Amino acid sequence: MESRSKILGHPPHMLLVAFPIGLLATSVIFDTIALAKGDPTMATVAYWLIAAGAIGALVAAPFGFFDWLSIPAGTRAKAVGAAHGIGNVIVLLLFAASWWLRRGNVPDPGNAAHVLSYAGLALALATSWLGGELVVRMGVGIDDGAGLDAPSTLSGHAAKAEPALGPVRTDRHR
Repeated sequence: MESRSKILGHPPHMLLVAFPIGLLATSVIFDTIALAKGDPTMATVAYWLIAAGAIGALVAAPFGFFDWLSIPAGTRAKAVGAAHGIGNVIVLLLFAASWWLRRGNVPDPGNAAHVLSYAGLALALATSWLGGELVVRMGVGIDDGAGLDAPSTLSGHAAKAEPALGPVRTDRHR
């Protein structure tokens, strides 16, 4: 199912989600370092990583929502997409709450802020897997006719289905 919106031939949601996932996950790494070493600078870095990750999530989310709207009703992809989207809203809320709790004492945010971030990361791992399931298993956001020899998206040529090559070779990737 090909995405309706594209940037340089690719679905924007897939391009943009790397930033919030990376930033929010990295904030937890910096929180862990801050806790292990008692380093307030690492806690401050985590605070700003959460802020940047939340902003990135707000930029990526509408593109994912528009892709979800184009998935046919009654399909497994529609249900998985809903779980992915709702889960990511919860991820964003968990990290936003963690960020909010940190405002008063950024260098030492307290246990509740850490628990919310760790919970957000755990849920983000699950919702990321769901996003992968949508793309890899269900083909959401994949160009019609995509294949190993499809032309570049920048070529201006549509992807074409690969011709049938007869029996599939099982030794092809060895």
